[in-house]
Amino acid sequence: MIETGLKHTSEMIVTEDVTAAKLGSGDMAVLATPAMMALMENAAMLAVAPYLPEGCTTVGGHIASSHLRPTKVGDKVTATAIVTKVDGKRIEFKVEAHCGDTLLGEGTHIRFIVNRNKFLTKIL
Repeated sequence: MIETGLKHTSEMIVTEDVTAAKLGSGDMAVLATPAMMALMENAAMLAVAPYLPEGCTTVGGHIASSHLRPTKVGDKVTATAIVTKVDGKRIEFKVEAHCGDTLLGEGTHIRFIVNRNKFLTKIL
């Protein structure tokens, strides 16, 4: 059962492949905002994955986050997601990203529980 307080931390090393220049979200070799937000989503997904019914997963519905500081190639970034509210198939999270003790970004994320097979039938 998914409950408030469930938590997971994901981590990554910043590589050239996740820089703003490589992803096209900017033109510098620093961690791209979309990559930071993807790490936050990954943490949220993994926080609840063990508690889902068989055949189900979660999909992202909304994410809002600041991106406060640049992070260079080679740095380790962690993202933590904590379940703050569960309303049926809707799960809300508080998300944060850090490089060491430095806060890189924080915000909120919403995921929805879906049946994998049924969800895939809706692809356009």
